[in-house]
Amino acid sequence: MNFDLTDEQTMLVDTVRRFVAEEMTPHEVTVEKERRVPDALRAHITGKALELGLYACNMPEEMGGGGLGPLDTILVEKELGRTAMALAECCWRPTNILQACTGAQIDRYLTPTIQGTRRDCIAMTEPDAGSDLRGMKAAAVREGDGWVLNGTKHFISNADLADYIILFAASGQEETPRGVKKRITAFLVDTDAPGVEVRDGYDCVSHAGYHNAIITMDDVKLSDDQILGPEGQGFEVVNQWLGPTRLAVAALSTARAERALEIALDWAASRKQFGQQIAKFQGVSFPLADMEVDVRLANLILMQTAWKLEQGTMADADAAAAKLFCSEALGRVADQAIQIAGGMGLMSDLPLERIWRDARIERIWDGTSEIQRHIISRAMLRPLGA
Repeated sequence: MNFDLTDEQTMLVDTVRRFVAEEMTPHEVTVEKERRVPDALRAHITGKALELGLYACNMPEEMGGGGLGPLDTILVEKELGRTAMALAECCWRPTNILQACTGAQIDRYLTPTIQGTRRDCIAMTEPDAGSDLRGMKAAAVREGDGWVLNGTKHFISNADLADYIILFAASGQEETPRGVKKRITAFLVDTDAPGVEVRDGYDCVSHAGYHNAIITMDDVKLSDDQILGPEGQGFEVVNQWLGPTRLAVAALSTARAERALEIALDWAASRKQFGQQIAKFQGVSFPLADMEVDVRLANLILMQTAWKLEQGTMADADAAAAKLFCSEALGRVADQAIQIAGGMGLMSDLPLERIWRDARIERIWDGTSEIQRHIISRAMLRPLGA
């Protein structure tokens, strides 16, 4: 198997890495202290991303996007993952399920989002329904020739910056082999629509400046042309999004693990105790070797899964395995990097404590590690009839 990048991919990686180093990394401390990206900085980074063709790079060229395939997009995601997530998100990659837009939705939502004049967010999670999407209580009820939407969503990333929401709600019931279940439909909901309220969410230990929000809907009126994809097939829409999103988490986790290892390695090679570099002690050198193995394996499963995605052969279990391993590897590497740096590892002078704190959420959002193990084991047992 050939894992070498093409010349074009190497150029892409170099371009994004340089962009991150020059335009984002220098502002990490500012974002950490202010817990937000200043408006002028956000506009500057977004403008640079548009100039470089990195903004909306994941969207098809015929739709006005960068036209990168799944593998190249993951390469971009990984390089952006080296910096603060709040800064990386200034180089926005619109939700890929927007490609399901049709008719008037294209001019109202899709095109301006790709051009950077409007921004989307995804709303699925609710206070009483996290991993159990069928348990969501937000409901859209048919009324006349439209819908009336009520309910609450929380943990909604980027809702404070969004112009509209790709919102999933129960829209009726259906008979299934396992009994009556809720039909889930995706709606395009403008954040300034009457009855929609977006308010600050919870303070989070991970990813300072990358905010979550609480969204409430009180008798929000929607029309049929605000349905994204077929009515009642929200799960199919979700599945188009979750796999690549979990792979993006794996890419970020791998990038952060690489950065933590680089810092720990440099520290071990330069720090001296008892008259010699601490890297010469097995208590430091052996953990460095373990970290290297984790990073190598994370890269392998990430690239293999991204390749499968590009070939159209990626299964849910593939994305789950990549997300599971890479996010947990990041936790191990970040923790060990701090151990090697000692007390300084927990000080804000080094980015290790930020990487360590940020790492914790990767095992929770976009499907917990337990959910990923469930997906993987189910795929293993299903062919055996278990």
